[in-house]
Amino acid sequence: MNIDPAFGSLAIKPRCALALMAKVPFAGAVKTRLTPPLSPQEAATLSTCFLRDMTTNLFGMNSDGAEGVVLYTPANAEGFLHDLLPDGFKLVAQHGETLGERLINAATDLLSNGFESVCLINSDSPTLPVEVLRTATSLLAQEGDRVVLGPSEDGGYYLIGLKHQHHELFERIAWSTRTVLAHTLERATDINLPVELLPTWYDVDDAATLRLLCEELSLLTDGHNGQAKFRGGSEAPHTRKYLAGLIAKDDQRLLADPHTAKTRP
Repeated sequence: MNIDPAFGSLAIKPRCALALMAKVPFAGAVKTRLTPPLSPQEAATLSTCFLRDMTTNLFGMNSDGAEGVVLYTPANAEGFLHDLLPDGFKLVAQHGETLGERLINAATDLLSNGFESVCLINSDSPTLPVEVLRTATSLLAQEGDRVVLGPSEDGGYYLIGLKHQHHELFERIAWSTRTVLAHTLERATDINLPVELLPTWYDVDDAATLRLLCEELSLLTDGHNGQAKFRGGSEAPHTRKYLAGLIAKDDQRLLADPHTAKTRP
């Protein structure tokens, strides 16, 4: 077996790779659908908070038979991430032209470098419960092939877990649409691959889901705090602190209708 040096000594330990698919948080390049209500720099700082909270949770699962990895883009920006992540966190560049190519290449790389299974996870769900991740790794540890999917509120998925390379799951998918999960389930049916579904969660990628995040974190003062279906999430301390500061300065701008909000210079 050829081991990629990027994975270091972890590659010889069969376990589940918890791999965060992340864009390096440069202003103007990340969370662009959050501008407005946020400015490009605020959106980049919020994305940084997401990364810190999610990697902290992944890193805390090292003793549970899992290993955290960040698969990042652009490929030349690794140095920017070192100060953001827990010490010893593995960084591996994404490669591929389309999202589907990047996902299958990520799964192939990880499964080819000593991991028995892999969970590819979005980096836009800072309160994703750790228990959901534990469930995913437990399902993948069971006998028999399967795909584990974490449905997202927007019709996509926040997590896909695999034990083997299945290119079909990433082909003929209309990415960034409300049909991603449905099409993925169809591909699994086509190849007779059993599916395990995790609880539904949500991605924070626009003004509406930003407000939902603020509700879940009990940061609002209008009585719409902590929607029942999204209780029990991770505390996301970096995200909570940053959003609380923004709300304290200008809650109307942050939580305004996205069609009328204006960005801060």
